[in-house]
Amino acid sequence: MSSEQVRAPGSKPGENMLWGGRFTGGLDPLMVSYNESIYYDRAFHTQDILGSIAWARANHKNGILTEAEFAAIESGLKQVEEEWVAGTFKIIPGVDEDIHTANERRLGEIIGKEIGGKLHTGRSRNEQVATDMRLWLRDELKKIESFLVDFLRVVAARSENEIEHIMPGYTHLQRAQPIRWSHWMLSYGLAFATDLQRLREVIKRVNRSPLGCGALAGNPFNIDREAMAKELGFEGLLWNSMSAVGDRDFVVETMQWGSTLMSHLSRWAEDLIIYGTGEFSFVRLADAYSTGSSLMPQKKNSDSLELLRGKSGRAFGQMAGLMMTIKGLPSTYNKDLQESVEPLLDHIKTVGDSIQIATGVLSTLTINPEKMKASLDPFMLATDLADYLVRAGVPFRETHHISGQVVAYSEKTKIPMDQLTYDQLKSIDSRFKEDVSECFDYEKSVEARQAAGGTSKSSVEEQIRKEYSSLEQILVSTSYLIASSSYFSLTQIMDHHGLARLLTPNFPPAIANKPLKMRNRISFGFWNQVTMSPRHKWEIFSNGHRSTFLKRTGRDSLRQSLLHVT
Repeated sequence: MSSEQVRAPGSKPGENMLWGGRFTGGLDPLMVSYNESIYYDRAFHTQDILGSIAWARANHKNGILTEAEFAAIESGLKQVEEEWVAGTFKIIPGVDEDIHTANERRLGEIIGKEIGGKLHTGRSRNEQVATDMRLWLRDELKKIESFLVDFLRVVAARSENEIEHIMPGYTHLQRAQPIRWSHWMLSYGLAFATDLQRLREVIKRVNRSPLGCGALAGNPFNIDREAMAKELGFEGLLWNSMSAVGDRDFVVETMQWGSTLMSHLSRWAEDLIIYGTGEFSFVRLADAYSTGSSLMPQKKNSDSLELLRGKSGRAFGQMAGLMMTIKGLPSTYNKDLQESVEPLLDHIKTVGDSIQIATGVLSTLTINPEKMKASLDPFMLATDLADYLVRAGVPFRETHHISGQVVAYSEKTKIPMDQLTYDQLKSIDSRFKEDVSECFDYEKSVEARQAAGGTSKSSVEEQIRKEYSSLEQILVSTSYLIASSSYFSLTQIMDHHGLARLLTPNFPPAIANKPLKMRNRISFGFWNQVTMSPRHKWEIFSNGHRSTFLKRTGRDSLRQSLLHVT
């Protein structure tokens, strides 16, 4: 087969690619599709445009671009982004290798290749894709942070409202000791609160700029990296150019965090699956999170929970797969790193969707306190019986044995342990007194666990306070550069951060939907309303004009929201 026969139409290097001057032949048709990433990294179209505008501005500042050239590039890039947002951008197969190639190709068509060709001066796709990924991931993790906070709010609220209900606690899936239903919820709630703390640490490390590091050795035009980082909302720079372009630790760490959270969700879901079976009937899922059987009309399956459990394996696999991909790579950028993008996109969607599903499940499920109470078993009070003798001065090892004898006697006689007479108990050990009957009280059993972290009411209330306190910190704080006055409004920005629900009805539509002035900056902050006055407060600062909107909210609202546009 001749080289002409294997050349992919339109893929001849030097004509459509961002590389190729030293090549004379074209790519094999299979290699074209094997090599391209446009059909998934197009998810970064906004970040790629924002990064390119910041890059062009910096190159104008250092004299690479004239004022007119920068204006043309900025205007053209905004038009490219408008096409992406409108869904009219046309990807050319075999030509648009990746999002960077596609955007630059389209920019050249709009403003001409002579000016468009200057955009990439001093820049490598190595730093470009790392910048895009970090910008995208930062914003997506902010959304996930908001989802996780919503979930924790439901955990805290239900724990507070349903604290009186007592249920069996299990070890090895065997009934062990009575606990409060709220204690079970908080056993996961506090784990998720720790996940929230970990997430905030991950975001800090993700939010560092590699832009201006070149292919590996740095930038030769004295580009202002700090100005670009500030414009893009990064909190700082990555200080070694080789590490900056070849590092995917931020992806690995994100997936490790996501896998930890998914392991918690999986175990949480497994408990609820068990509690929802007919044999337990402690909880019942809402129809919105259940499915039926194609054969058996009576079935109501907890598919939402089963998918949470199943998708955790998917998240673990993505994390392990990426670590295998990068473990033997030489330093700086290698094409293997392209394989970090697709699993990252899916991982983030899986984690974000899973948290929202979990929130929906927990906020809508109903509990059956009567069934929980009916499932309590007197044998679960055997430890309380042993503790009774401990308080009488008997060594615990001995009381453990005595209590075991009582259990054996109850099983042998088929008399429930709490119905054994004083004489029967005294025949087993003479140190039992008539007040031993007080041991056989489930409420007293849980109230005896007063130590911090226990299942007594006061201890659980303290755990609820701890849960709320984890929400008292700023929940979301970010800066976002508005790159175009034609397609970015408050509504779009809030939606981008998963917060659009806070706009309605608190913002007048005329303001929420009005395009913002170019280079306005937005910061979001959310506070737990436990320590704030029960109202939403929105403040807009634009061109020296300030508008403030106050809206009363119910006592069940946990957050006060504050938004600045400066």
